[in-house]
Amino acid sequence: MPKVTIDGQTIEVAEGTTILNAARQIGGELVPPAMCYYSTLKGSGGKCRTCLVRVTKGSEKDPRPMPKLVASCQTPVMDGMEVASKSDPSVVEARASVTEFLLINHPLDCPICDQAGECHLQDLAFEHGKAKTRYEFERRTFEKIDIGPYIKLHMTRCIMCFRCVFTAQQLCPERVHGIINRGDHAEISTFIEKSIDSEFSGNVIDVCPVGALTDRTFRFKSRVWFLNPMDAHRDCPTCSGKAVVWMYGGEIYRVTARKDKYGEVHDFICNTCRFEKKGKGDWTVEGPRDIDRHSVISQNHYEHGEKTVI
Repeated sequence: MPKVTIDGQTIEVAEGTTILNAARQIGGELVPPAMCYYSTLKGSGGKCRTCLVRVTKGSEKDPRPMPKLVASCQTPVMDGMEVASKSDPSVVEARASVTEFLLINHPLDCPICDQAGECHLQDLAFEHGKAKTRYEFERRTFEKIDIGPYIKLHMTRCIMCFRCVFTAQQLCPERVHGIINRGDHAEISTFIEKSIDSEFSGNVIDVCPVGALTDRTFRFKSRVWFLNPMDAHRDCPTCSGKAVVWMYGGEIYRVTARKDKYGEVHDFICNTCRFEKKGKGDWTVEGPRDIDRHSVISQNHYEHGEKTVI
């Protein structure tokens, strides 16, 4: 099994493991951000460039450094490889440049966006963003289209990570939406309006790293940090039935799939569980969900040790 050293920390990983996943096994601040990579979606990664790292030593057999920064989500580990992530100033500068590029057309409407508080681009902007933009041209805008009764599309917020397209390809029996046009005119769209109605189509909301795809049934109802996320399950014939119910008092405001600490879903849920089962009697509530104490969602809740008890 190959060994890799990332920011001075060495770990042994399975053959074929990427630098990003090796960093995730180590954990901590050295883990590169990822806006397009999604471990449960085949073909994802290599598009947003936020996970750039510097390989200072290729391997034991070939110790030469790689000449350019590489995307850690697409670069496999070699035995003896040494990688600089957050410890290299050029990597931090590159991530800041990528963040600036992603924000060129983004409307920055966080105060009214339902994704606020759990947005990966918001985290990137906080860590690497600049106070002012250098962009002098008009921001890209799109005509609003209706893609269905449950999902709201805000194309102006989209960063073209392609996650929702891969989700539709791999979870839904018929793909009815995708990328149309090219270059700076490319957009997520459907060929026929109101056509997204697959039983698993709601998962595009969970995989979207920004607020481009949001839940119509939860739209403008509450901020996530005012709600209590609770692990819950139900006997569902279509999916695993394991979800997170976001409650305010005894009322369920929204239902989402369970995400890991990197914001990825491993058990996707169906639209019936997500959109139609909002009664407390529909679910067996297991208990409060563990939330990273640095997350805004954990604010105003009791803390116990390093875990947040809600």
